[in-house]
Amino acid sequence: MEALNMLLSGFGAALTPMNLLMALWGALIGTLVGMLPGLGPTSTIAILLPFSMSLGPTEGIIMLAGIYYGAMYGGSTTAILLNIPGEVSSIPTSLDGYPLAKQGRGGAALGISAIGSFIAGTIGVFGLVFFAPLLADQALKFGPPEYFALMLLALTVIVNLAGNSLIKGLIMGLFGYWLSMGGMGFTGGQIRFAFGIEPLRGGIELISVITGLFAITEVFKGLEEKTKTIAIKNIGNVYPKWAEIRQTLNSMFRGGLVGFFMGLLPGCNAGVTTFMAYDLEKKVSKTPEKFGHGMMEGVASPEAANNATSSSGFIPLFALGIPGSPPLAILLAGLMINGLTPGPMLFKDHGPFVWTVIASMFIGNVMLLVLNLPLVGLWAKLTLIPYGIMAPVILILSLIGAYSINNSMFDVFTALVFGVIGYFLHKYRWPVTPLLLCFVLGPMFEKSFIQSMAMSSGSFAIFFQRPISLTIIILALLLFIFSLFIIRRTKRQVKAAVGENLELAD
Repeated sequence: MEALNMLLSGFGAALTPMNLLMALWGALIGTLVGMLPGLGPTSTIAILLPFSMSLGPTEGIIMLAGIYYGAMYGGSTTAILLNIPGEVSSIPTSLDGYPLAKQGRGGAALGISAIGSFIAGTIGVFGLVFFAPLLADQALKFGPPEYFALMLLALTVIVNLAGNSLIKGLIMGLFGYWLSMGGMGFTGGQIRFAFGIEPLRGGIELISVITGLFAITEVFKGLEEKTKTIAIKNIGNVYPKWAEIRQTLNSMFRGGLVGFFMGLLPGCNAGVTTFMAYDLEKKVSKTPEKFGHGMMEGVASPEAANNATSSSGFIPLFALGIPGSPPLAILLAGLMINGLTPGPMLFKDHGPFVWTVIASMFIGNVMLLVLNLPLVGLWAKLTLIPYGIMAPVILILSLIGAYSINNSMFDVFTALVFGVIGYFLHKYRWPVTPLLLCFVLGPMFEKSFIQSMAMSSGSFAIFFQRPISLTIIILALLLFIFSLFIIRRTKRQVKAAVGENLELAD
């Protein structure tokens, strides 16, 4: 009951003109970048993060969150119309969406995708209302050893974000942790890793790192990548028939529930849950042999899972400070930059902020449904904008954002350096997100470890003598093993799906 009362107060704040405008603006930008090949929510949030700081914490995070879940809506367009999944999570959608587009039913597939996304997004936000406060209440019992164990649990996310090589992911995580150690230390106030460079005495600016690794790198990547153009004739009527909605309604709920509950696991991102939802749909279908040849259920279920996962990912982010995907890792950085440390105390110390953001997600889902159905044709035409025009705009906005934090050209130089580093990391298939995650979590990891050692007079036994920290450490180990199993399974499915896509394209 208390959660509902807080949610109602959150709606009161979310319905103010400024917050409504930010939710609408985020939804519009998110939908567009989700559809544009070569530009996704991660790089867009990185570009706009400096500008969001001028809006205030609530308005800024509402906009950034809107970009994230709005992109989940928009990502289905290129998968269905072009057979170009912008993310791994969109591959299952393309398996049946593209055949439907070739049959002249692309519009109906996009409509089913939007409706399924709305239903699943609503499921995810309802779950956020009830699960996150409960998790935060339990976590209020945490001390430094429990926080250290929680940071270990968060670092198991690296397994899911490591890409093709766990070793590379761990190396990048260590590199990110080393970067986070620059500047003044927690004990003694000594300056570390400044190398005689005066601006480095305060540490490396987080905004510059994010802007370089994601926004500027995206420009370099996009300039050498070629994309298809959309065949507008494949769109058709975007309003599905009632029979098609009724046919896929159960699929939407099944996919939404799979996405929500799997999304609660730290690091279990939409790239995993969409395949699980698609597999489940094939297993319960009376005609599994038709999947891959144009089944609406094959679009509805993974799209629902995709959006439910994005919503439920806010639960471990808000309640524990654990991001489950690259965009959420940048949102974590945005919260901390605004002085809002995600974790058990966020609901207690900044309750009005949290509930306003949650209420805005309800409103944003409604906005997205209203926007996506009638405007699909317009969105598709906007994707014809050449990347050669977009790239300079993105680069200029990125450099202005890096400079605006401290009015320092050193931060601009840092962003450019990390842009070049990010480009070569991408080119040689080294994962970037583990670096960012450890850069953000590194100071909290180090601080909780030092405090725990001070409490125990240097004994590591403190982590195993306290029931909560021991339980979290065991959970981290189990999650690590489970993540390895899921990743191998997902890789097999991706390979099979890519093969099927190539056959369909031929």
